[in-house]
Amino acid sequence: MKVLVTGANGQLGNEMRRVAAESRDEYIFTDVAELDVTDREAVREMILRNDVKVVVNCVAYTNVDKAEDDYDMAELLNATAVGYMAEAVKENDGTLIHVSTDYVFGADPYNTPCTEELKGTPTGVYGVTKLHGEQTIAASGCRHIIIRTAWLYSEYGKNFVKTMLNLTATKPELKVVFDQTGTPTYAYDLAKVIFDIVEQRHYEGNEGVYHYSNEGVCSWFDFTRMIAEYAGHTDCDIQPCHSNEFPSKVVRPSYSVLDKTKIKRTFGIRIPYWTDSLKKCIANLKSTQCHE
Repeated sequence: MKVLVTGANGQLGNEMRRVAAESRDEYIFTDVAELDVTDREAVREMILRNDVKVVVNCVAYTNVDKAEDDYDMAELLNATAVGYMAEAVKENDGTLIHVSTDYVFGADPYNTPCTEELKGTPTGVYGVTKLHGEQTIAASGCRHIIIRTAWLYSEYGKNFVKTMLNLTATKPELKVVFDQTGTPTYAYDLAKVIFDIVEQRHYEGNEGVYHYSNEGVCSWFDFTRMIAEYAGHTDCDIQPCHSNEFPSKVVRPSYSVLDKTKIKRTFGIRIPYWTDSLKKCIANLKSTQCHE
């Protein structure tokens, strides 16, 4: 079977390359150089010509702040292009596995983990366009699995962990918000779950929306403290602060912890605790630096 992974040069796409290296399936990895997902005919041709039966969509416009001034591009990548994939997947009788976000929540003041059935109430363009992507998939009638995730990081590209590793190593003091709560997600862990769903054909008969992040709960402040601790950056004085001390066009979710009961029950998986996965990622980054 042929599996197409779009956005293969991003965080999750690179992790999909790692986990799929010894797959029994034939994986096709594309990024913008190989496939322009905003080109409807190019998407259709790629899927039909190669008889792709599963598409894992890792493409997204993820710059939350920039999206506020770039609605058209965010909508194009997060919703319109997703619709093109859904159409072609349906035509080829395949399945679309699409990655969405905890930012589809935010306007309602939740204080218990968000389930899949909660109505999306995004507070910014990024969340709005990602929700539109989910709605476009549902309206297409294609077989699909939508996985909402949160606070994604990895050894690849730009992300919060790598930014904080640099800042805690170079700054004597740092303020980080403590009034936004969620759960970090190691992209490798998410890629492994997606890979296993594909490899075991568990997507058959299990359509719908699922939530996946690592286990546990923390604020960005807690997250940063652990990053510094595991990296040995003990000289930086990290202090908590309120979100309003860093004015932004975007109102980010104050609480977007995802309830993972459904994905664990459906696919029989165990999810690593967030600090355990963070340790692995930082160890990998330090090991890579040692060999550069």
